Amino acid sequence: MKDPKITIQKTELLSDNWYLLNKVTYNYQEENKNIETHTREVYDRGNGAAILLYNSAQKTVILTRQFRLPTYLNGNETGMMIEVCAGLLDKDNPEQCIIRETEEETGYRISVVKKVCETYMSPGAITEILYLFVGEYDASMKLTDGGGIAAEQEHIEVIELPFDEAYSMIKTGEIKDAKTVMLLQYAKINNLV
Repeated sequence: MKDPKITIQKTELLSDNWYLLNKVTYNYQEENKNIETHTREVYDRGNGAAILLYNSAQKTVILTRQFRLPTYLNGNETGMMIEVCAGLLDKDNPEQCIIRETEEETGYRISVVKKVCETYMSPGAITEILYLFVGEYDASMKLTDGGGIAAEQEHIEVIELPFDEAYSMIKTGEIKDAKTVMLLQYAKINNLV
């Protein structure tokens, strides 16, 4: 149910070059009944899903490495990020999305995933809900080299690492991606590997 203290007054489209950037003006009624008017820019890129692939027998995880322009613009000298596999839902439900993205990006065909949680990754500016999953893999599930879809120009490198090494990369700063940190911590707390 929508909060009756919030009233959207106006939504202006600022950009739709890649996703939607809107300028939203809204009224917020305070506890003392005063009404404040606020204006915020909101980026709507749709919702997404991410997965940590783990192999409990081998004690390994599958991660990806790819160039991320925003990190490059904000101090990451190479722009390369080590992350869990992830993608936008498009018209899929979260489970269908992450199974599809796993095969496209990593080359592994999985059929069973476990939902960990739903999270807003940057709720002050982005509408996206990210659905986080874990899934077990083994060598028999590897169908291709992965790497993403050529038309999307993702250039994804697939990395298989011992879990302990991947987890230590949080401390060293080699892994700075929030969804990846969250899923590696989930795996550690729940003794998945």
